[in-house]
Amino acid sequence: MSNEPELDAAGLPEELSPLDQILHRGEGNPRTRSGIMTLELLDTTPDWDTFRTRFDNASRKVLRLRQKVVTPTLPTAAPRWVVDPDFNLDFHVRRVRVPQPGTFRQVMDLAEIAAQSPLDISRPLWTATLIEGVENGRAALMVHLSHAVTDGVGGVEMFANLYDFERDPPPQSTPPLPIPSDLSPNDLMRAGLNRLPGTIVGGVRDALFGAAQAVGHVVRDPVSRLGSAFDYAMSGLRVVGPVADPSPILRRRSLSSRSDAIDIEFGDLHRAAKAAGGSINDAYLAGLCGALRLYHEAKGVPIDTLPMAVPVNLRSEADPAGGNRFVGVNLAAPIGVSDPEVRIQDIRSQMTRKRDERAMDMVGAIAPVVSLLPDTVLESMAGSFVNSDVQASNVPVYAGDTFIAGAKVLRQYGLGPLPGVAMMVVLISRSGYCTVTARYDRAAITDPDLLAQCLLAGFDEVLALGGDGRAVPATFTAQTTPPVDSARLNGSGPQ
Repeated sequence: MSNEPELDAAGLPEELSPLDQILHRGEGNPRTRSGIMTLELLDTTPDWDTFRTRFDNASRKVLRLRQKVVTPTLPTAAPRWVVDPDFNLDFHVRRVRVPQPGTFRQVMDLAEIAAQSPLDISRPLWTATLIEGVENGRAALMVHLSHAVTDGVGGVEMFANLYDFERDPPPQSTPPLPIPSDLSPNDLMRAGLNRLPGTIVGGVRDALFGAAQAVGHVVRDPVSRLGSAFDYAMSGLRVVGPVADPSPILRRRSLSSRSDAIDIEFGDLHRAAKAAGGSINDAYLAGLCGALRLYHEAKGVPIDTLPMAVPVNLRSEADPAGGNRFVGVNLAAPIGVSDPEVRIQDIRSQMTRKRDERAMDMVGAIAPVVSLLPDTVLESMAGSFVNSDVQASNVPVYAGDTFIAGAKVLRQYGLGPLPGVAMMVVLISRSGYCTVTARYDRAAITDPDLLAQCLLAGFDEVLALGGDGRAVPATFTAQTTPPVDSARLNGSGPQ
């Protein structure tokens, strides 16, 4: 019996991978929930019927948008994606109106509430909400998606056919409806039981063959083989182990969160990165470290480093849009360094070393075992695996202008999950702009106004390397006074 994964009509795996299973099970618990949310600011309010039709067509092309997860009654088989026979587009595509005056701060607060709310795991795991009444005649699109469906980069590919490259494109034909499935949890359990003998025999055969092969290798070359295993184990410790002491002021956790965002011209951030010999990602992380330095100094608790996790995309052009293809890299974030150029170089050096670790995909390697554990154990393990105060993600989207149902997308903001961390920060680059959205636990960040000003000042430090570019607040108003005194801003921190 073949162990190759079965693919659906769109070429996506029908079975959830072990990592996807963990993320799906986490949806039921507010402390392990990992929903992804994007918020797009539109230059006008799109026609509702056209808007709804775009999502209808997209759901016919991208099966994941019509598929739900069926989990077997007993774990005889992996959970499976099936086309929902009761799919109701009007449950997933919604419209609301933000109260006057319709500021983007109000829109972000609305999105924050939605991000804290669970998705219905008995249905396809997404919603799209058109937010009308935004000031200056604008609107916003809020998309909420389970991480079990895909990661950030996969989501960009999955939703690509929603957008046009012109405001009034020619009409498109309606794709055919996908064939639904009435597969029940008991049906999947029985199918797993029927396949169980072959699966066991195949698994035992593979295990015995692999063990014999491994023994043969060790007998022929014991020093290098055992040394290789030791090296991998040590690499694994470096990958999942702590890299810095946690911040003393970011330790508390709750179920209450808030998000703030800034806008940066892509060219300004690119010039700053190039001036310091780094990448866009290096400059982004350096700006975030600067913001965290200023916040800690203003709180009277300056520190040298804190643990920061950075997802690294492993997705290739051959990978389908669904599923998760990323690993986490743990950095000792140099927040005590006041020189932004030195921060960029430090971050670049750490990222280069971490990417070369043999066991970089350690979490993916143990996911098949972890996915079998009870929910209570899974929750406790999730806390032990999170060795970071902050997570920072970077998602490139579309370089040119894009439109949806006649409305131009002006900006896109990402609200990431908070899986046991104090803060999740997402950089999205789209249409000549970068947006940085910091979503944080309000028990860890107790002064939102201060953090917002530090976010602005921290990125301005980096942007100054490339010229006169400056970050612009999207959800708050810039203050004329710096978040900390000028002596600290001019370099009291360690170099």
